[in-house]
Amino acid sequence: MPRAEIATKQAKYTLDTLHAELAGKVQANKEEGERLVEAMKHVEAVLKLLDPDYSLRKISIRRRKPNRFFKRGMVFRAVLDVLREAEKPLSASEIAAKLLAGKTATSDETRDLEGAVRSSLTNHDGRTVESSDGRPTRWSLKPMPAKTV
Repeated sequence: MPRAEIATKQAKYTLDTLHAELAGKVQANKEEGERLVEAMKHVEAVLKLLDPDYSLRKISIRRRKPNRFFKRGMVFRAVLDVLREAEKPLSASEIAAKLLAGKTATSDETRDLEGAVRSSLTNHDGRTVESSDGRPTRWSLKPMPAKTV
C-alpha cells in the first residue's frame, strides 16, 4: 500500500501545480481582455470624432479560422514552390488544387485555400509574382533582374 500513497501524493502535487498554472493563464487573459476592450473604446471614440453619425453597430467581429493545411505565413511560400515547378502560368484555383494534391479537403476548405492563394498572389503582384490580363488571371514568377557586379 505505500506505493499507492506515494503515487497519490505525486498526482496531487502535479495537479496542484497544473491548477496554479491554469489560474495564472486565466488571470493574464482577463487582463489582456480588459486592455483590448479599452483599445476598442479608443477606436470607437476616434470614429465618432471623424463622423458623429457613424453607426458602431454595423462593425462585425472578425474571427480568424486557422488553415488546417498551412500555418500562418506559409501559404505564399508554398505557392512560390508550385510556381517554380510550373511550366506555364497557373490560375489561383489550379495552384490551390496542386497544394491540396494528396490531401482530403472539404469544399469549404478548398474554397478557403483558393481565397488565401488569390489573396497572397494579389498582395505580391508586381514584386515576386506577375499576373496575366486574361480571365481567369494566371500567375507566374516575376523574372529576377540580372545581377551587376
